[in-house]
Amino acid sequence: MYPSTPPETGRDSWPDNRPGPGSPHRAPDPRGHPAAPDSRGGPFDGPDPRGGPFDGPRPAESPRPFDAPRTAGDHRPSDASRAEAAARAEASAELEDQDDEEELPPVPIRRLLSVAIAGFAGLVGVGLIFGAQTAGPGARLPFAMVVFGVQLLFILAWTMATRPPALLLVAGVSVAAAAAADVAAVLPEIAALGPLGYVAAGALFVGVVGQLVRRADRARVTESLGATLFIVIGVVSFATLIVLSRIPVGTQAIIVCLAATAVALTVARLTDALLPWPRLAPQVPRGAAGVVLGAMLGTLAAAILGSYLVPMTPTRGAVVGLVAAAAAVLADLAVGYSEAGRQMAGEPPTMWVARHMQGPLGGFALAAPAAYAMSVFFL
Repeated sequence: MYPSTPPETGRDSWPDNRPGPGSPHRAPDPRGHPAAPDSRGGPFDGPDPRGGPFDGPRPAESPRPFDAPRTAGDHRPSDASRAEAAARAEASAELEDQDDEEELPPVPIRRLLSVAIAGFAGLVGVGLIFGAQTAGPGARLPFAMVVFGVQLLFILAWTMATRPPALLLVAGVSVAAAAAADVAAVLPEIAALGPLGYVAAGALFVGVVGQLVRRADRARVTESLGATLFIVIGVVSFATLIVLSRIPVGTQAIIVCLAATAVALTVARLTDALLPWPRLAPQVPRGAAGVVLGAMLGTLAAAILGSYLVPMTPTRGAVVGLVAAAAAVLADLAVGYSEAGRQMAGEPPTMWVARHMQGPLGGFALAAPAAYAMSVFFL
């Protein structure tokens, strides 16, 4: 201190271990220990604030339990491993499904059975054609009886093949609808399809009420109603032939259309017995050659008949026959796919004869309204 500097009187001296003015301020430890240096400056060279001296770098904090590294015995799967396992399981399931599909053997084609179905289709066509020849202004009942017999065959085939719930109810409603449709086609003075529509709607209403009244097996009400609707529409479609026989050109249209239908179905089934190629599906014993050849020869037969019938021409006969023949063979083919689907679903097989009568009867059921439409709008 220079002599000229006045003494600092009345001021306390610096406490022990207190830094000078150039050092940052650190409060003394109330426990009597020396104050720790500021953490902001340099390496830590004072006592450990947690107690005890600190001679090296500060040890890392112990990891939290949920951040601890997995040991050899820890098998907890991560999200990536779970996703990978799920993808692997899905791929193996797809491979197993493909193996099952590949292992399904194709259904063999029974040649004698195809010939028998072809003969049945020809007989149905001949019966309907000759029945139409007996129809006249004062003699409609014989043709109605022939049609009613075919309707009974249709009901028998489809109810025994599909085996819907409440089979007796479905069959009873269908038989009543067939009889009512024939009566509605014969009795009115003016031939029209309106009464047939009323019969179909009434039969469906009766079927719905009957299903609601039943107490057993209500879980399959939709399936039973679907079967009822399909069979009722089929039997009502056959009744359109009776209405068609009452219009001026109806009998000729019935002959041409039913002849084309019978030839198409017969040729298609005979071709399946001789040359079932190419196969449309492994589980459907049908070939594309039979479907195409049947439709072509059915059209040719209709054109030939059209050249001999008075109001017809070969062109008109070919057009009408093409529509009827194509509808028939496609309906027959659709029945084959439906039967294959039921077998693949694991449903037990039903009556053998009924299952093989479905196709030809379904073809004629679809060809009948097609013949009526062509005769009204084209001839």
